Amino acid sequence: MRRLLAFALLGLSPALLVAQEHPHAAPHWSYAGDTGPRHWGDLESDYAACKTGKHQSPIDIRKPERAGLPTLDFEYHDVPLTIVNNGHTIQVNYAPGSFVRIEGHRYQLVQFHFHHPSEEKVDGRAYDMVAHLVHKDAEGHLAVVAVLLTKGQANPLVQTLWDHLPGQVGHEDTVANLRVNAAGLLPKHLGYFEFEGSLTTPPCTEGVRWMVMREPTAISPSEIATFGKLYHDNARPTQPSNGRAVKEST
Repeated sequence: MRRLLAFALLGLSPALLVAQEHPHAAPHWSYAGDTGPRHWGDLESDYAACKTGKHQSPIDIRKPERAGLPTLDFEYHDVPLTIVNNGHTIQVNYAPGSFVRIEGHRYQLVQFHFHHPSEEKVDGRAYDMVAHLVHKDAEGHLAVVAVLLTKGQANPLVQTLWDHLPGQVGHEDTVANLRVNAAGLLPKHLGYFEFEGSLTTPPCTEGVRWMVMREPTAISPSEIATFGKLYHDNARPTQPSNGRAVKEST
């Protein structure tokens, strides 16, 4: 499972990794039908947490507890654009050196990717899309910052990504002389919800620190439509909270 997770962070989906190791018995997963979310836990032993886990993501955020959560200090830098259509989403793999600091603890930004519609809900409401910014600290602990995306003005970063969508599934493109900065996804106000959860795709590994930004970021209807043509519904349904604490920054 650790190896699956490591490759997922490097931009390879777990399914692609397993296909390389077991070319004749690769468990294909999807968002519908017999390989959809209801069946993930039965496709592969390493995916068992998708079925048996008690702190799964995403969740519907309801009645969070107001708390003095630490400030999120983003230190994102421009990096060369490295983008891949991995068969489940559009993902940007991020060069080392960008971080979010939480009470002095650094989590390095590894990659970010998109879901349509949003996986997270707030008081039962789903947004048009969501961006998941995946971070990892020096000990390998994961922290994901989720930015809800809603219909509005065009987002220059998103449009730049869509202008350079890979032509082939599974092929990673590095665009020469073009640099991007994930800060272009962040909202103006950095209030957030925090809870313990999991990866939202197989192997559904738990122990992930989730921070969902309270204020959504606007993207244009055409930007939403462009992604929707590729992935109309790549959102895992919300999972039971099972009594876990959900906190909201003051």
